[in-house]
Amino acid sequence: MANLQERSGGVRIRVGGNTQETAKLVPELSDGRILEKDLSQVTNPTQTPPLVFTPDLLYMMANISSLVNVHWFIGIPFFQTTPFDLSIAVAGQEILGESLLGIQAANEPDFYVAHGHRPETYNQYDYFGEFSDLIAAMSGSENDINRRLLIGPNTADQWSQQDVWNTGFVDAYSDNLAYLAFERYPQDNCAATFDEGSAVDPQQMFPFYLDHSSSVNLVANYLNSTAYAQSKGKQLIMFETNTASCGGFPGISDSFGAALWGLDYALQLAHANFSGVLMHTGGQTVYYNPFTAPPTNESTYHQWTVGPIYYSALIMAEVLGPSNASQVLDIGANGGNIYTPGYAVYEQATPVRLALFNFITDSSGGHDYYATFAIGGGDTGQPSGTPAQVKVKYFRASSVSQKGNYTWAGQTFGDNFASDGRIQGEEDIQTIACDQSGNICSIYVPAPGFALVFLTDDALSESEGEGEAQTFSTTAVTKLHNTATVDPAVLATSNGHHAVLDGLGSTSPGSNDATSKQLHASLSFLCICAITLAYFI
Repeated sequence: MANLQERSGGVRIRVGGNTQETAKLVPELSDGRILEKDLSQVTNPTQTPPLVFTPDLLYMMANISSLVNVHWFIGIPFFQTTPFDLSIAVAGQEILGESLLGIQAANEPDFYVAHGHRPETYNQYDYFGEFSDLIAAMSGSENDINRRLLIGPNTADQWSQQDVWNTGFVDAYSDNLAYLAFERYPQDNCAATFDEGSAVDPQQMFPFYLDHSSSVNLVANYLNSTAYAQSKGKQLIMFETNTASCGGFPGISDSFGAALWGLDYALQLAHANFSGVLMHTGGQTVYYNPFTAPPTNESTYHQWTVGPIYYSALIMAEVLGPSNASQVLDIGANGGNIYTPGYAVYEQATPVRLALFNFITDSSGGHDYYATFAIGGGDTGQPSGTPAQVKVKYFRASSVSQKGNYTWAGQTFGDNFASDGRIQGEEDIQTIACDQSGNICSIYVPAPGFALVFLTDDALSESEGEGEAQTFSTTAVTKLHNTATVDPAVLATSNGHHAVLDGLGSTSPGSNDATSKQLHASLSFLCICAITLAYFI
């Protein structure tokens, strides 16, 4: 999170999803945990378990916000509406305060019928009524702020967007709606994970993610809604998405190609006037995770896996910068070539960055290309404005199918199971000279790869932030056993392995005769050391 904050000024995280619909806040759990799942009561095609959690989860979120500029979205359980359980909203406001940005009212309500959570007759008008009931339930003073932080309609693709707007939803609840939101995955892999729907061969799907028209066509479904949101003065967010629902595709969602797709999709959403996009993350077995934690704490192993979508987010933070004034334009680069799209990023109507893609894999260099641009001049009616030089950062891998160890401006988070969350290596920023006399500049783009062109030094310094991202030590120590260390130089000449002659014992707590055998082994080790020393003398 600190990496993203350093480049963009802040991070927004949603804690919720399917699990929020049955989540219950309790004062404490008998085993001292902050969250537990009831795996015997799973629901939905994604086998979502009910969960209970304590206020410590919210305090942990608040502590994160005190260290890094993170703001949060949470959700109100919506499977049970008579009455609504508002405890998470009340506690969230008390604990998170200004770090709480919004509260989701229902998660994909258009799927409620298909998933067995509402009767067959349930539709967008019923959701309209439930939203009204929620506002009425929040009439107490403890929800004075929360009543203005609601997010809706949060639908996927089962109801027409226009049908939802036709209910009068936005006008009726304008004072309560902090954001408008949709959720949409471009594909799904639910058959492989949960035996739902038709099975898909992942490799047959790969070309979909290496084609600019995929993002263009997906986002085109929302152009009327983005215009509508703007007319109502509301921000519209793609509240949940990633490469494919139900965890993504192996070999695609965890590849360099997914990182390029994530960047292209995010930029296309920005071009269409979405205000933000939230990439979903899941557990240890999910392919599209931005990052996956190791099965132990960071005090021992550097085993984090930083996925391609995290690189997308990191680079996107630099593409937009922290100004919150970016305007993104799909420039139809290279005659609208679907494999080499490009975007221009403006601030205050002035171009400040270019984002150039190459989805093609070709190690021969035959599909590398040069993107040529000019600012002003020619038939534009504006004076020539091409700079004398530009700075370029490259995002690279050997192929779109590569897993891990990608480089962004020469730096990397390494291979899978090898990161501690800090980007490693020397940063490599290329300086490209332009031809001001001809008002033209050419930028090399490798196959595959991505180039971010900074048209001014200010644009570069703005995106880079100040110094390295800050790190923070853990406040909990969980490594309680096997903490003894031995100098490797001493161990190399100790001949300690001869203790096996007298039998080796276990040092694990609870093992039979652990104490006596530990002592016996130690005495044997001392004896062998003495013999060895005598031999050399």
